[in-house]
Amino acid sequence: MAEFAASGQQPEVLFWVGCAGSFDERAQKITRDVCFLLEKAGVSFAVLGTEESCTGDPAKRAGNEFLFQMQAMSNIQVLNGYEIKKIVTACPHCFNTLKNEYPELGGNYEVMHHSMLLQQLINDGRLKIEGGKFLGKKIVYHDPCYLGRANDVFEAPRQLMMKLDAELTEMKRSRQHGLCCGAGGAQMFKEPEKGNKDINIERTEEALSLNPGFIAVACPFCMTMMTDGVKHFNKESEVKVMDVAELLARNFNQ
Repeated sequence: MAEFAASGQQPEVLFWVGCAGSFDERAQKITRDVCFLLEKAGVSFAVLGTEESCTGDPAKRAGNEFLFQMQAMSNIQVLNGYEIKKIVTACPHCFNTLKNEYPELGGNYEVMHHSMLLQQLINDGRLKIEGGKFLGKKIVYHDPCYLGRANDVFEAPRQLMMKLDAELTEMKRSRQHGLCCGAGGAQMFKEPEKGNKDINIERTEEALSLNPGFIAVACPFCMTMMTDGVKHFNKESEVKVMDVAELLARNFNQ
């Protein structure tokens, strides 16, 4: 973004990479595929790089409002300094926080989840999906809480997967009734409380009961939890957990 500003240019969209997309090895692959698809669609985009900090979502969910506001204000200062208008992110937690919680602190932006932007690019004819790569394959989609129930984004990820010519199946608990993977609300960073079964095992069991070839997710936290669940059942050679952006990118021989 600093390079864009130095040359007096403004990108079409700012890609907010997020902590997982920056530092988690598995989520970095999603970041790369989102960039690949944006470039394929001819979208001019920038990242903040080292100027980007955590949105403060985990701090807020864990109850540390003071730390959240410190992190948010710091980010808003940077974003407003660059006169950012439109942001896309591959993390529903970043999406929810930037969209719903930054405005009251002075950060007003048009915020989109990557599934929403990719769907828009396909509708506008800027990104062309041939399909065929997943013909005869069964995909089951897991709704991320902060994308689905919290922000009513249910159709965009599904519309993207419909372009792949795969068989898209639904779990009993989906859309408004979707079950959490167990990582939201800062639960990702602590040990689970005592119980009969970890929630990600419960959710993975539900997905595996449909015998899919792929479990599709749209959140790096869900990616970790569902992947752990698949490993728990020793199914990683049969069932792949992939982000919707990765599924689309694979369409281009990625």
